[in-house]
Amino acid sequence: MEADLSITSLILGASLLVKFVMLILLLASIASWTIIFMKRRLLARARKEAKEFEDRFWSVDDLTILYNNVSRQRKDPEGMAKIFEAGFKEFARLKKRGGIEPASILEGAQRAMRIALTREIDTLEDRLPFLATVGSVSPYIGLFGTVWGIMNSFQALGNVHQATLAMVAPGISEALIATAMGLFAAIPAVIGYNRYSTDIDRLYGQYDMFLEEFSSILHRQAHN
Repeated sequence: MEADLSITSLILGASLLVKFVMLILLLASIASWTIIFMKRRLLARARKEAKEFEDRFWSVDDLTILYNNVSRQRKDPEGMAKIFEAGFKEFARLKKRGGIEPASILEGAQRAMRIALTREIDTLEDRLPFLATVGSVSPYIGLFGTVWGIMNSFQALGNVHQATLAMVAPGISEALIATAMGLFAAIPAVIGYNRYSTDIDRLYGQYDMFLEEFSSILHRQAHN
């Protein structure tokens, strides 16, 4: 009688520990794909909003009007708009107080923008460490399940007088599924982490360049 070596049968016939390893890897894979799709939408929106705001910024003559429009939006500004709002708000507040050196006004505005920039990048990087963890740990979790399954298969051979390949094939096959699931969880997580880390670095560079350009404009206004 031939053993049933279908994937479903091998998973259902696996030992309790190997099933537990497979469940962990399945949950890790589902969580990774959820984060991957969420980050894809988030970064796509961030790139779009950055481009649209930059076009608006360079097309207006009065930054006060732009600030009022950004502040009166129904939703809180994000990305480049948030950096602009934080900087212009602090600049206007310090300049209105009077008696403050232009350099101090500019320094306060830059500090507010740096804080806003850091918070925006932190938001974009949220949950990325989880992808890195899944990508680095999943193969080892799968390998643990494989080693355990193969060990059980060979231990079972000690109870028989004549060992055949047919006797150990199901056990080894079900054990190797754990390795495959580990790779299935790890590969997308590593690709997603590397891809989105690069995208966030590019957005950071874009935000930082805008910050410097806006600081130059505020420097001229501070001395007027």
